[in-house]
Amino acid sequence: MASNLPSKDDVAAHLPSTTELKDDVAAASKSSLQSLRALAAGGVGGVCAVVVGHPFDLVKVRLQTAEKGVYKGAMDVVRRTVAREGLARGLYAGVSAPLVGVTPMFAVSFWGYDVGKNLVRSVSPVHNDQYSVAQVSAAGFFSAIPMTLITAPFERVKVLLQIQGQKTLAPGEKPKYAGGLDVVRQLYREGGVRSVFRGSAMTLARDGPGSAAYFAVYETVKRRLTPKTPDGAPGELSLTAVMAAGGAAGIAMWIPVFPVDTVKSRLQSAEGTPSIRGVVGELYARGGFRAFFPGIGPAMARAVPANAATFLGVELAQKAMGRLFD
Repeated sequence: MASNLPSKDDVAAHLPSTTELKDDVAAASKSSLQSLRALAAGGVGGVCAVVVGHPFDLVKVRLQTAEKGVYKGAMDVVRRTVAREGLARGLYAGVSAPLVGVTPMFAVSFWGYDVGKNLVRSVSPVHNDQYSVAQVSAAGFFSAIPMTLITAPFERVKVLLQIQGQKTLAPGEKPKYAGGLDVVRQLYREGGVRSVFRGSAMTLARDGPGSAAYFAVYETVKRRLTPKTPDGAPGELSLTAVMAAGGAAGIAMWIPVFPVDTVKSRLQSAEGTPSIRGVVGELYARGGFRAFFPGIGPAMARAVPANAATFLGVELAQKAMGRLFD
């Protein structure tokens, strides 16, 4: 009876050659190195974003979470915060949480974006290594999925630390939270992991479309500003142009998702066990559609310098690693 097993020659014919194996290993190594660089560069960009943008974010959160009529506007928040808590301590209240969390947060975001582009390439054609706006948006949306696991709990801690400074303490009274770790301990004691991660769904609802717009606008503006060499190839982009593209990306990110961010901030700062539906209904009852936009001025003001600093940090880190390792 004839055997159906393949012969040695058939097996050998289907095995990859030594050259093909070397090429596959080199491609895998290059992809892994690119992901590690994206991770590191994203962390550097995140630190730059926090240092530049945290005071704007603090004003935004306090406007979003304060009762109606507490503040007259953004400058009133700044004036009263500085008078009550001092300049550095007041405007950087709650900075420990994002500063500790921002390195992995932005690192995972830019790593996720890099992975997202690889996924897009695997399911759709990419011509001349130039992703279309739709492809960049898809990769940007994907980047928010792994990032939410880090962003949600750190945002919860940040919001609680930012708003506790609004309370006027009685003589001898201490703030409820002594710092970021104390917030996590108390939240876990009150409601376990679920309490620590409250607002995760709204964080993803904000960061998914926000990141899609963020990376799409950055890549589009960056390409428009990139000079051409005499032979028509893309030239080197100036750091000023990088910052301009980053600032535009920041504004584009906030415009479609700011109402979602307001709901997230209210949800993460409320006592008890509020629901998304309950928070939305409460906001609408207080002031209609306008109630979803308190603090949009500081958010827009923050978007340009913070995101310009983010992409400047990312580009400089990428260039530094290129000089070191290439």
